[in-house]
Amino acid sequence: MASSLRLFVLLLFIAHHFSTSFSAPIFLPLTHSLSTSRFNTTHHLLKSASARSAARSLHHRLGRHLSHRSSGRRQVSLPLSPGSDYTLSFTLDSHPPQSISLFMDTGSDLVWFPCAPFDCILCEGKPNPNRRNPVVALNRSSTSTVSCKSPACAAAHSSLSSSDLCAAARCPLESIEISDCASFSCPPFYYAYGDGSFIATLYRHSVSIPTSPPALVLRNFTFGCAHSALGEPVGVAGFGRGSLSLPAQLARLSPQLGNRFSYCLVSHSFEPDRVLRPSPLILGRKEKVIGNEEAEFVYTEMLDNPKHPYFYCVGLQGITVGRKHILAAENLRTVDGRGNGGMVVDSGTTFTMLPAGLYGSVVAEFERRLGRVHKRATEVEDKTGLSPCFHFDNDTIASVPTVTLHFVGQGSSVVLPRRNYFYDFTDGGNGGSSGRRSRVGCLMLMSGWDEAEADGGPVATLGNYQQQGFEVVYDLEKRRVGFARRRCSTLWDSLNQH
Repeated sequence: MASSLRLFVLLLFIAHHFSTSFSAPIFLPLTHSLSTSRFNTTHHLLKSASARSAARSLHHRLGRHLSHRSSGRRQVSLPLSPGSDYTLSFTLDSHPPQSISLFMDTGSDLVWFPCAPFDCILCEGKPNPNRRNPVVALNRSSTSTVSCKSPACAAAHSSLSSSDLCAAARCPLESIEISDCASFSCPPFYYAYGDGSFIATLYRHSVSIPTSPPALVLRNFTFGCAHSALGEPVGVAGFGRGSLSLPAQLARLSPQLGNRFSYCLVSHSFEPDRVLRPSPLILGRKEKVIGNEEAEFVYTEMLDNPKHPYFYCVGLQGITVGRKHILAAENLRTVDGRGNGGMVVDSGTTFTMLPAGLYGSVVAEFERRLGRVHKRATEVEDKTGLSPCFHFDNDTIASVPTVTLHFVGQGSSVVLPRRNYFYDFTDGGNGGSSGRRSRVGCLMLMSGWDEAEADGGPVATLGNYQQQGFEVVYDLEKRRVGFARRRCSTLWDSLNQH
């Protein structure tokens, strides 16, 4: 009787501990560093960001979770583009503890980091992992491998059958037939990016996410450990819709934390002094009043994509430029049974990519409104990869039209601040015939592909530059994405006062 009572009290303590530990939302800082050493001119930075945005968006359209039977390779999305590297800090609970800084990415569904010994091919000019993100040294005695029969192994290998995976792990045939291969480890898997790749092995270990004391501890956390990579020296914390993503693993610990998360990206305009304050990442907070600011989100439904289940796809009805409403094609509003259509909401792409037809209509309206007053800066377009750009010969910019995104759903329109879609800066001296320095302004939206192209996956991407100054919430329980205007630079202080 006494032992039963002690057990009952212990269970009550455990239940109370977990309910109090994880009932409140958790606020985490996203660090954003703009590398002036890697990009010594505005043109260079914009050109690199636009090129990576285009490559990543193309990969959204063409990249798939490919079967190893047909291709021997699996493709996922790119890490964050240069100039938009929002990073999240972790601690591997080893002896001694090791700090890890990973890109936060809603466009992929796996957490992985470089492990010693680590060899990165063609990583010149990219962040040095030994300085910015030290290579992790795993202690084999305290780290568990993942079984070839586990669902996690199947998820990493694009849902390949456990029998195939155990055969790849060299489990004997007789053991496969009697389902006795649990002791054989999940074989390494291959990830391909638009401009890089890596090979990784799945492990489980305890990791901590630094929060207000105590830290959030995730035991038996599953992650990929990469010993070799091509062009990718920094790991990624995948926040996509997959069983190995960080939200999915949080949800198994506490559904409240994993089923709803949001972030608020500080507006930067590629100026390092504007990102000194962290961009809040919020796990588990319900919609409520924050300080004196009411959290009024506009929501749009998440669309399921059978070929790209890890993407957060939404429908876009159209775009209004000034007073001109431009209706989007049907394939931007829905996703068909082959996985074609929709817009990906992605923290890992810098600039929004639109289908060629829709983009052309937006550009035509900008040219009509601005081209009558200002000369096109074609030489700046060539240098930055952005278009259209215009010269401004004085300090007065002619009326730049407002841009409103109309998502599917009643009342789901989002008015973008001008700085989110039109960037003005000082050209470095090659702007006019006189060679003098001049002000220029560029549209920060990009063209993707022709809508008539078939079998291509998502047709648009909402980039993180256009998400700046908004709290973007991913409500996995109600299957919706929401947007609310915020002063992200001061939101961190407001959140931590409550």
